[in-house]
Amino acid sequence: MMKKYTFDAKNGLWYEQCGEYRLPCLTVPNSKPIGIWGQRHRRYLRQHKYGTYTALLLTGRLDDYLADIDRQAEEMFFQLVEQLAETDGINEELKADDQMEWLRRMNAIFEQAREIVNVKLIYTI
Repeated sequence: MMKKYTFDAKNGLWYEQCGEYRLPCLTVPNSKPIGIWGQRHRRYLRQHKYGTYTALLLTGRLDDYLADIDRQAEEMFFQLVEQLAETDGINEELKADDQMEWLRRMNAIFEQAREIVNVKLIYTI
């Protein structure tokens, strides 16, 4: 009876016997958690920049790249929200006086900041 797993010292890989075929036992390295911004950028790369996506994937740098994009986008988003709110005069006083107006204006700022991050960082390379 043949062993199910064998090690090939020539190339340093383990193989699994499946019928008459020897298949390499390959694993993907542990990946970093990727947030919503990184996931959006991954989708953009796969759909519009497939060569770049494939190159990053095959060299094992895709997850690090996406995690970095996600971090940059998150920082840019919160910085933009803070700046836009300050510029627009949205503060705690408005929140205490008219919560619905504060919420309406903050939602508009979130959307504006989201769009800026998408254009400058997510849907570009």
